[in-house]
Amino acid sequence: MDKKEELRKSVRENYARIARESASCCCRSTSAEDISKSIGYSDEDIRSAPEDANLGLGCGNPVALASLKEGEVVLDLGAGAGFDAFLAANRVGKSGKVIGVDMTSDMVSKARANALNGDYDNVEFRLGEIENIPAADNSADVIISNCVINLSPDKPRVFSDALRVLKPGGRLMVSDIVLLKELPDAVRQSVSAYVGCVAGALMKGDYLNTIIEAGFQDVRVLDETIYPLDYVTDDSTTRTIINKLGANKEEVENSVASIKVRATKPK
Repeated sequence: MDKKEELRKSVRENYARIARESASCCCRSTSAEDISKSIGYSDEDIRSAPEDANLGLGCGNPVALASLKEGEVVLDLGAGAGFDAFLAANRVGKSGKVIGVDMTSDMVSKARANALNGDYDNVEFRLGEIENIPAADNSADVIISNCVINLSPDKPRVFSDALRVLKPGGRLMVSDIVLLKELPDAVRQSVSAYVGCVAGALMKGDYLNTIIEAGFQDVRVLDETIYPLDYVTDDSTTRTIINKLGANKEEVENSVASIKVRATKPK
């Protein structure tokens, strides 16, 4: 098994366990609701989605900045249990459609159950990898993704395939984790740190350049915040990072940021 497949397998297994346990991957002492409020979701957002859809896995609220319109087709990459997909569905209405994609069968099953229980006729969930999106060329008006692309071992392919499925002039709206300074090699090579969202993250400039090189235009960072390290990795990895950097926790936290990036496919 090559390194990319090993990482993909570890991520899949971790998120399958999360789906079965309905637990956040990141900060178990903090509820999914509290995490969501801290990263930009309103009480109304949380109330409007099915109860089991919010697992506290995001690092921002891409739906809030996606400027969704009635009748649009939205793709949610790494949809998990469907939280952002359901929020998007409320905005595009019955004339629109939301397609959630996730590589974990347990998550897809959970999301489909949530859609059924919430009577969301305009939402569907497909099993697939975000590097090979199960959608036709030029079929989506908008692509959203929330703290998932950083987990992919082949980010250039994610963005190039996102460009493929977007309609000309279509929009990309991503919330994700990036680095503001390099992490030690020991941390970057750690599978547990990768699954925890940290080791797989790119430097901010590299992340933005990857989007540009895929063919997107008007790439803009709409928001950037220092992200609490406890929200993106488990305690043991946090201690490892602190020890490797020889820094205190506050200094380490300043190396990890949550950004919201908007880009468009050329017309």
